[in-house]
This record gives sequence, C-alpha cells and structure tokens, in this order.
Amino acid sequence: MIRKIFIFTLAGAFLFAACNKSAKEADADKQGKSEMQQKVEQYAVVDLKTDISHLSDNQKEMLKILFDVADVMEVLFWQDAFGDKEALMENIDDEWTRLYAEINYGPWDRLDGDNPFIEGYGEKPAGANYYPADITKEEFEEWDNENKDSWYSMVRRDDEGNLINIPYHEYYPEEVDKAASLLKEAATYAESEGFKKYLNLRADALLTDKYLASDLAWMDMQDNMIDFVVGPIESYEDQFMGYRAAHSGQILIKDMEWSKKLNKYGKLLPELQKSLPCDEKYKQEEARAHADMNVYDVIYYAGDCNAASKNIAINLPNDPRVHAEKGSRKLQLRNAMQAKFEKILVPISEVLIAEDQRKHVKFDAFFENTMFHEVAHGLGINNTVNDKGTVREALQDNYSAIEEGKADIIGLFLVTKLNEMGEFEDKDLMDNYVTFMASIFRSIRFGVTSAHGVANMVRFNYFKDAEAFTRSEENGTYRVNFEKMQKAMNDLGGLILEMQGEGDYEGAQILIEENGGIGDMLQNDLDRITEAGIPVDIRFNQGPKVLGL
Repeated sequence: MIRKIFIFTLAGAFLFAACNKSAKEADADKQGKSEMQQKVEQYAVVDLKTDISHLSDNQKEMLKILFDVADVMEVLFWQDAFGDKEALMENIDDEWTRLYAEINYGPWDRLDGDNPFIEGYGEKPAGANYYPADITKEEFEEWDNENKDSWYSMVRRDDEGNLINIPYHEYYPEEVDKAASLLKEAATYAESEGFKKYLNLRADALLTDKYLASDLAWMDMQDNMIDFVVGPIESYEDQFMGYRAAHSGQILIKDMEWSKKLNKYGKLLPELQKSLPCDEKYKQEEARAHADMNVYDVIYYAGDCNAASKNIAINLPNDPRVHAEKGSRKLQLRNAMQAKFEKILVPISEVLIAEDQRKHVKFDAFFENTMFHEVAHGLGINNTVNDKGTVREALQDNYSAIEEGKADIIGLFLVTKLNEMGEFEDKDLMDNYVTFMASIFRSIRFGVTSAHGVANMVRFNYFKDAEAFTRSEENGTYRVNFEKMQKAMNDLGGLILEMQGEGDYEGAQILIEENGGIGDMLQNDLDRITEAGIPVDIRFNQGPKVLGL
C-alpha cells in the first residue's frame, strides 16, 4: 500500500541511510562484528509458539498441511518481490549476507530506503517484479487493458514489446495448483464447518483469481480455533501503482478468553463512525456493528507478512464489496505484539521518553492502540464523495501512507472516545498517549519504503509543529503535552479523512512531501536508539518443530 513515497522522500532516505550506516560501522568496530552481522542483529530473534495442547489430533494434522501451504506462499512472494531466489543466493558466500537477503526477500534493504546491500544490484524497481523493469507510469496509464489494475496479475511484455496482463493462476500454475490441492486436503481435517468452507473456497480462489466468495466465507467464520490468512493479500510491495497483491501466509491460534473481552466493542462501531472528527459527508458510509474482533497467537509468518518488519495485527479483507456487505475482521496477534513491546518499545522509551512519563508506557495501552488502529481501518470512507472512485483508486501511490496514517491517528481518537463513553475502567489516557509517542519512534525505524514508517514520520512532524510534545535540550527526551496532543490528533484525523473523502491526490502528495522527511534532530535521536543496540524489529524461529508438531 505504499506508492511514490520512495521518490518524495529520497533525500530523507539518503540521510537516514548515511547516519544509520555510520552508527552501525562504529558499533561494529567496537564489537568486532561485520556490518552485515550488525544489519541482521537489527532483528531480535523470537521463538514463535503457543500452547496447542487443547487442539484435537485432526486439528494438529491440519496445521501440518497449512504450514505446507504457507511455504508455497513463501516461494511465490520471492517471485513477487525479486524473482529467482536461487540465482541470488548461489552467488552469496557470506552467511550474514545470505541471512539478510532472506530477511529482505532480495538484495535491497527494506529498513534503508531499499538501497542495495549486495554489489551488482541497482535501485529496486518501484513495481518489484510485478511489472517490466523499464515500464513508465505514462506507458501504464496509456495502456488500453481493462484488467490492468487487477490485484491478481503480473504485467509483462510480449514478443513485440507490448504490455500484457497475466493472471496469477496462469503465471504461477504449478505453485497455485499445489497450494489449492493442499488447502482442499486441509479442509478434510477441519472440525469447524465455517473453516472447512473457507479453505475449499480459498482453494478455488487461487485457481481462478476470484476471491470474493472466499473473503465472504472468511467473514462468516465464528467457531474456528485455527485461522489461516493466505493468498495474495496486501499491495505494499507494489510501489509503482499500488495495485498488485503480494502472496502471504499466516497461521493463527485463537485465544478464546481474550477474544470474548473484545466483543463488547463491536456493537459500538456505528456510534464511533458518527463521532469521527470530520465533516458529516465523510462519515456517511455505514460501519457495521458486531465486527469480528478477536485475539490470536500467530505461529507462522510466510511471504509478504514475513518481509522485514512484521505485522502485529490484521484488518481484512481489503475488498470494499466485502466491507459494504459484512465489514471487516480485526485480528490482534498478541504474542508478536508482546515480543515487540518487550524487546523494542520499552527499551526505546528508556532512551527517548522523559523519565517521569516512562511509567505510562504499558502493554495494555500498546495493545489498545494497536487494536483500534485496525478498527480505524474499517471506519471513515471507502468511496470518494465526488465520483473519483474508491479512495484507493483516487490516492493511487499515496494511498498506503495516508491510510496507515488515518488508522494510527483515528485509532488513538477511538481510544479517547471510548474512554469518554465510560467503556474503560480505571483508564489513564496518558498511558495511551505516551505509549503512542514511543511507538512513533519504533515505526519510523521501518524506513522510508514502509507505509507505516512514512505515516509515522508525517505524524511526528505534524505533532512537532502543533507542540504536542516537547524535547529536552539537556538529555534529548520527549514529553507529551496531553491537551495539545489531543487537539493535534483531532486536527490531523480530520485532515486525513477529508483528504480521503475528496480523493485529494495532490493534497496527499504535499502532506507527505512536507512532513515525510527525517530532520537532523530526529535522525540524531534515531541514531541514539541504534547505538543503544535496540532492535528495529523481530524475526522468528518458527515452524512445526518449534511448535512441537
């Protein structure tokens, strides 16, 4: 979902890269570690597991098959992002470089503006491997093909050099057939009828690239303890036009007790939609009550979701037709969230948050902020008010950063609103605001080619101008001003919702250009985090053996 942000913030990217490299090189000299080892160690290693003792023998057999399906998504995402994995790996001798290439699914550093870290590779194509490397935006826009904006296809050239569109199921026939067959086999072990139906329909979808029926079936599942997000899902990898969906696979185990705690918020979504801080015309779309809000432990990441920074929550499906009919599901990945909080967010707060406000950095607040970030994706507006089509179509390459920015800021707004409504007990909103501030530093480190990273840079600079925080010249720590941060939250939330409703591409571009860069002060503070040895993100020991299967 990130687009030409890479171009807009190129100067910031080079600054970010240069400062980061100097810090890492200095640290490497001290510790005797190579630069590539330092890069790998930006990711803290986490054992990805949960208790599966309550699962039946059939469910455990099904899990084994789902791991195999996810591994097919792994193979496909390498093709989406880069191309021939083996051709890359066979020419790398250094073990740390090989591992870093696996983390990044190619020779480009996703935390460093997609700059190449292996000699012989230039700039990463904006469209990854979805389009010919020499395609231009003008050529694409002039191309007369009714399916050119399909989420589920590759763009190639024929023998005469003309652009052609090839559906995934035709471009990847062997892999698609294998994944579909495995899904149908897994369905025979499913004890939930809803999950069985979904697995079978998802298999059909892979074979036809028609996903609506399986998305609707996924929305209808209620009693399944195992969940599986699989197929071409998100469009982050396509930075050229933002259309092509990347292959991904995540296996989840539902936490029934925690999920029950969240059910009460679903019925409030229509009221929350009406309360959004924007003009009435930007909140006329219906928000469905009783949205599926559940908590899971994630036990496997494969493909797109495993590339560099890892997601800790899910809001799907993306299809606006599903939103209109059934809404969306909000899945919180508690174990991954807990790992990031303990290994990254708390250490960052000990460096950059004012000492007397560090007590407000709490996991419950992090969990709530993340949960309502996902809820916020389903609120606001999906279709422009002036016949420019969907918000996604109108904002094009700017959509992802703007949408992630909306979800972040409106998520915090929702926490605030629910507290005003008396839905929380013994709530100190400072916990959420200070934790939100610390999370900005965490997400900015994802880099300028991450929609989440750019969204957080925009918000940091907007908050700075609004005096939502102050920074101590003495020790370089940040202090939240609650009242000013709340006003900035409302103002920025309203601005983004209006931008989306109007389909204001130029306004989105200006917002990113003016606020999406990393200034010297912020870069120095990010360097302090790096010098403290705080990981940027996490990576996993994962799979059937780690889980005990």
